[in-house]
Amino acid sequence: MLIDAHQHYWDPARGDYEWLTPELKILYRTFGPADLAPLRERAGIERTVVVQAAPTIDETRYLLDLARNEPSIAGVVGWVPLLLPNAPALIEALAREPKFKGVRPMLQDLPDHGWIANPDLAPAIEALIAHDLAFDALIYARHVEYVEIFAKRFPTLRIVVDHGAKPPIRYRQAGFQVWKDAITRLASLPQVHCKLSGLATEASPGWTEDTLRPYVEHLLASFGPARLMWGSDWPVLELNGDYLLWHSVATTLLASLSDAERAAVFGENAAAFYRL
Repeated sequence: MLIDAHQHYWDPARGDYEWLTPELKILYRTFGPADLAPLRERAGIERTVVVQAAPTIDETRYLLDLARNEPSIAGVVGWVPLLLPNAPALIEALAREPKFKGVRPMLQDLPDHGWIANPDLAPAIEALIAHDLAFDALIYARHVEYVEIFAKRFPTLRIVVDHGAKPPIRYRQAGFQVWKDAITRLASLPQVHCKLSGLATEASPGWTEDTLRPYVEHLLASFGPARLMWGSDWPVLELNGDYLLWHSVATTLLASLSDAERAAVFGENAAAFYRL
């Protein structure tokens, strides 16, 4: 089964997407399963993992409501206020939802780069582990030293780095080596996986296979085909690409893999990681 391990649905009228403003014209509308269905079908993608896009419990419940009536949604990665005293109870309640598979704090947007290393997160993270839930890390290279502390503190927590840690593709000369070193450090942590997603968004307009090749090659060399999972990051992808193009380019860039390895990256790894 082919699985898109990272995409979003949203409705701006809900009012809790602080980053989603009318200036982002192509994104400032409702995106739902019916919008993605024809793209999924043409790419052969059967199921998806829907990831939160607003730091609210209300949005998590909105996504779970969508998932109940949409067979193509295999799992939901939501948001929980992990530092609040009631976080473990919220996680326990959400874990009763069959399609609730993990949480994602929006680390890239937090002013404190070291937030993830706060020891006060322990009760919430222990609740995630107890309920066999995963953790999505939305980070840049600047967060890596803190993610290392976090991962070593909770060695049984399944962690996946979103969007290859968002490499500075359009500014390659300025930050390529810093990003490469950060990925190598992350990949040395055995419970950390990585999503092959979001790269087109970080590139300049007009990107090609060759633009993305060095980034894909380093992710593959670092994590191997057993810890990579393909995701579209749709509809954010629409800012600088499209679903079918990114799927095609990723397929080409992974052409050197065996059939079994490609099957892992394009579905089996996501199914295992998220317990789909």
